[in-house]
Amino acid sequence: MTETVRDQVRRPTRVVNTSVLRNDAREKLLGRTRYAGDFDVAGQLHARLVRSPVPSARIVAKDASAALAIPGVVAVLFGEDVPNNEIPTNTAGIKGRPLPPSWVLATDRVRYHGEPVALVVAANPRALAAGEAAVEVEYDLLPVVSDPERALEPDGPEVHEGGNLLSQWEIDRGDVDAAFADADVVVEGRYEAQVVDHAYLEPETGVGWLDDEGVINIRVSTQEIEHYRRIAHVVGLSDSKVRVQSPYLGGGFGGKEDMTVEPYIALAVQRTGRPVKMTWTRQESLTARAKRHPVRMSYRTAATADGQLLAHDIEVVSDAGAYPLLSGFVLLYITLNAAGPYRCDNVRVRSRAAYTNNTPGSAFRGFGGMQPVLGYEAQIDKVADATGQDRVEIRKRNAFTAGDRIPAGQRIETAVWLPQCIDAVLERIGPRPEPSSPDHRVGLGLACNVQPYGRVAWMNDSASAWVGCERNGDVVVRCGVPDVGGGQVSSLAQIAAEVLHVPMEKVTVHFGDSARTPLAGRTTATRQLYMSGNAVLAAARALRAQLVEGVGRGSGHATAALTLAEGGVITPDGVVPLAEVVMMCLANGVAINAMETYFAPTAPPVAQRVDAERIVPDFTFGAHAAYVEVDTRTGEVRPLRYVAAHDVGRAINPASVRGQIEGAVVQGIGYALSERIVYDEGVNLTGAFYQYAIPTAADCPEIEAVVLESGEGVGPFNARGIGEPPIGPCAATLASAVEDAVGARPTTLPMLAERVRSCIDEGTRS
Repeated sequence: MTETVRDQVRRPTRVVNTSVLRNDAREKLLGRTRYAGDFDVAGQLHARLVRSPVPSARIVAKDASAALAIPGVVAVLFGEDVPNNEIPTNTAGIKGRPLPPSWVLATDRVRYHGEPVALVVAANPRALAAGEAAVEVEYDLLPVVSDPERALEPDGPEVHEGGNLLSQWEIDRGDVDAAFADADVVVEGRYEAQVVDHAYLEPETGVGWLDDEGVINIRVSTQEIEHYRRIAHVVGLSDSKVRVQSPYLGGGFGGKEDMTVEPYIALAVQRTGRPVKMTWTRQESLTARAKRHPVRMSYRTAATADGQLLAHDIEVVSDAGAYPLLSGFVLLYITLNAAGPYRCDNVRVRSRAAYTNNTPGSAFRGFGGMQPVLGYEAQIDKVADATGQDRVEIRKRNAFTAGDRIPAGQRIETAVWLPQCIDAVLERIGPRPEPSSPDHRVGLGLACNVQPYGRVAWMNDSASAWVGCERNGDVVVRCGVPDVGGGQVSSLAQIAAEVLHVPMEKVTVHFGDSARTPLAGRTTATRQLYMSGNAVLAAARALRAQLVEGVGRGSGHATAALTLAEGGVITPDGVVPLAEVVMMCLANGVAINAMETYFAPTAPPVAQRVDAERIVPDFTFGAHAAYVEVDTRTGEVRPLRYVAAHDVGRAINPASVRGQIEGAVVQGIGYALSERIVYDEGVNLTGAFYQYAIPTAADCPEIEAVVLESGEGVGPFNARGIGEPPIGPCAATLASAVEDAVGARPTTLPMLAERVRSCIDEGTRS
């Protein structure tokens, strides 16, 4: 269920802020949605990558002659065959040397298990498999760097020339050493989060073809259609000669933010002149797709005797894997969020990301806001216990308020409803359930979080949208947003319907096409409702003014006397239906469409030592509570009930907000209790879902989402972003509940049975 708690002052709306049926719901429910992998083109070829079986080696020889001799094999490409094999890296947090690029196909060196070294194109899957097996690559093994802390030690093997430090960030707020010297209480902790996979249902897939204008068209499962520019660079064409289309995605969670199949499809189409399809197997995806960064965190926290936070001293080491990708930005977000949603005047953070020969890390839902929750929530519980304070009250007492500055310097400009979120989950969690047997114990856990939404300010982010009317009064929205399953497109329809006073069913949204929709940027960083939503809002408002102006010109009435309302434009003479309004505009030289671009607030780039007036657009706050049952014989943890509350500013579609929260909690339960990628000296041993424990419906409790609406956010109609924030508190909430049940807290994820058994033993000793 969902309960919505609103602020006291509210402008009434018709469509926005109502739980409408999403415009993709019926087709998905009936199984009729066509995802990227459902598209085929007559005469298409098939493509597959030859991947490195080792994590660190020099390539000493390559031979495709045996593969090319197989009937049906059309082409084999190595890195030397790629017009521009080097993919430039755009990350942040390092100075003094250039970042190493990623490679379309490795040429002289492989740096992780599964790195692509050749591309095979064939007429059918049988020939494709045979061709892949027949490509000969000889490797000279090199030392493997698999531990990020050891990677940063001097004189170790280098993953890239110049050292294994990829990026680093620092925060220095106040006088940390003096605060520790004056503190009544100091608590310490070390926490570790593991490597996890996105585990989306739809694998990386797409199909490409050459059209009559010589444009390479790629229909692909991606979170960013603007990769067309990078694809064009790879194949050596101008940007206008590549088109990317993104239909509805079967899951992304950040895993389809970087390019996956796109450059390989483009290369194969360019080489053969024929349509080409590529779909990665689940083993390929689990083995070689970029993962969530594993992070090790050390905390020292100082407080007064009554529980007021005085200082944090935090060290973070992140495993970036073999290539930079987005690791510098993820580490920045970890650094920004390291102290949590609590006021603290003295904070020192030292964060580093290291190259290793593990699978590269990159974007994943929560993007640097998730890992530190495990640390800062444990620390505030330790402070409460050490000072004899209530864990709930100490959170409320230390919570940010509007106007406070985060340790990185940015002022919080909107409402902070963290106490309201805490009250909401505790009111609804209900009485403690009875254990199912004498060997089981039940614990209650609570955790809070803060998560930015929108891209960092120096990215100069923007999104464009076009809104127009057809002659029958229907409304059309064109916006390049990729819809990753979160209802992004449906939200845009609601906004247009609200502003133009038409029913939702009268709005059609064209989306996700780099050639035919205005560009709106990637669907990441919880930015699309904020960015494309504001763009559609502006375009719809501009169109509304134009429609009223057209009636004014045609009727002779002053525009001040006219109002667009449901059914058309209200004039002193009566209502002009929308279809007639459109004709009046056309007859009087008034456009029946409008295009607008929303520009996010900008700021200079932050330095390695982070201290800036603006870094991100805004923040979302939340609190979770859960009951778990722990089997003291086995260490098994079973969630019994879960409540999650977040202030979303204003919910465009409360049903979609609930879906975002519930889905994030399920994903967070997997992160907390069972999911992990296992490596053996850089070799990924996790190649199938039977080896990767995703929670099933049987593993998940009843989840209640509480939607709070402060009315303060920077999105359309004062909405806040909610796509990523709900995944943040899950692991800390369940760790807190385990501690309440057995007397000791898990500090390493996932909370496997053997780790919980250690907590049980520790709790018994104490």
